[in-house]
Amino acid sequence: MTNTPAFALSRDSSEALADQIVRSVAARIDERLLRPGARMPSIRQFAATHGVSPFTVVASYDRLVAQGYLDSRRGAGFFVRERAQPAERPATAAPAGASTLDVAWLIRNMFRQSPLQLSPGAGVLPADWMDGPAVANALKSLSRQNSAGLLGYGAPHGFLPLRQQLQRKLAELEIEAPPEHIVMTLGVTQALDLVAREFCRPGDTVLVDDPAWFLMFGSFAAMGLNVVGVRRLADGPDLEQLAELAALHRPCLYVINSVLHNPTSTSISAPKAFQVLRLAEQFGFTVVEDDIYADLHPGSATRLAALDGLRQVIYLGGFSKSMAPNLRVGFIAASGERARRLADRKMLATLTTSDIGERVVYKILSEGHYRKHLDRVRSRLDAVRPGALRQLELLGLRADPAPSAGMFIWVDAGRDTNELAARAMREDLLLAPGSLFSPNQLPSTRMRLNVAALQDPATSGFLERALIG
Repeated sequence: MTNTPAFALSRDSSEALADQIVRSVAARIDERLLRPGARMPSIRQFAATHGVSPFTVVASYDRLVAQGYLDSRRGAGFFVRERAQPAERPATAAPAGASTLDVAWLIRNMFRQSPLQLSPGAGVLPADWMDGPAVANALKSLSRQNSAGLLGYGAPHGFLPLRQQLQRKLAELEIEAPPEHIVMTLGVTQALDLVAREFCRPGDTVLVDDPAWFLMFGSFAAMGLNVVGVRRLADGPDLEQLAELAALHRPCLYVINSVLHNPTSTSISAPKAFQVLRLAEQFGFTVVEDDIYADLHPGSATRLAALDGLRQVIYLGGFSKSMAPNLRVGFIAASGERARRLADRKMLATLTTSDIGERVVYKILSEGHYRKHLDRVRSRLDAVRPGALRQLELLGLRADPAPSAGMFIWVDAGRDTNELAARAMREDLLLAPGSLFSPNQLPSTRMRLNVAALQDPATSGFLERALIG
């Protein structure tokens, strides 16, 4: 048995005794003061030495086992576990050339563990812009409820009270969708995947805006689908090109951000929306309206689903951009038959979605705080956007079109932005070069910038050095 000296535990600390024990034991193991294979004091001995209850010691040892610091051997006790030393993270290697920057590169660097909290290429708002207290309070409220309701599978369509709340929310957008027409998903990413798998077959063509959200290009291609871009203009798609491509390819789907399009932050005009629906009817394709940025729009906007009544349109929404990306709560609104098919498809893929996150979103929406949170977020974006546009103009970056809402600015740098992205990565900054927003992935002088990130000195300093010298 190891000779473990007593730890200095404080009863006056705000840190729980079990937390103090776990932290102290883990530190001694990390510092190699407790060697691998050494036997820990028995629960009774540790409790007596430190003047704590055996229950506190059991909870501490169990957490140390779960964290990989100790092994529990039945009938023998607890032993220090051999731990692999974490490899030192190598210096970030910049891509060797334009061909190495692809969608996977951007996704990897968006989610890797590094100081990329306010990177200009990020697709979400900073954490301190989100309503963390509301999420925390909703989780606390859930923890006080009967745990039986949190331990089983969710409902196939998703948490019913949330779908009822979404029915009211969509009605404000003039979209009629009863709860049975709404299917909850793991974010809009899963929603797009389910729709494509249900309504397309390998070899079919999917039309997307060009530029558009890069992740779906790789996802659709992996399904064996042909991804074809439709030129995006300031008021929506190029209708002449859309008609030509629809006649040529007879697509199964056309995926569009109608409101606060990613990456340009533009929205479709009502006349163009009617023409898109007319073409969908003429050529027999389904319109998938991705409205993930809906809550960042300050006023009324044209929605295809509202004009169409969910006949030719499947509507997607979620809360990752406005509430919390980590909740992964999205939804599909569709006709009754399509909703049933998509719920079945979801069950084949993941059984049901976890309704814990859905219950959190329901509580936040139903208590009325969400509207005030959105007002604050939109006000912050409106406050920083004019200064950001002036700053970019001084750097020689042209915003065309200049957005009046949303979190993104789509700029023309006048040079290959793949090269800028490679240089930024050497300084631990993530840029989103324009090549990744087009299905053809060709080099581009465009890039997407996050308005909030432009307030960060590291971002503005890099852009000044890279563009002005």
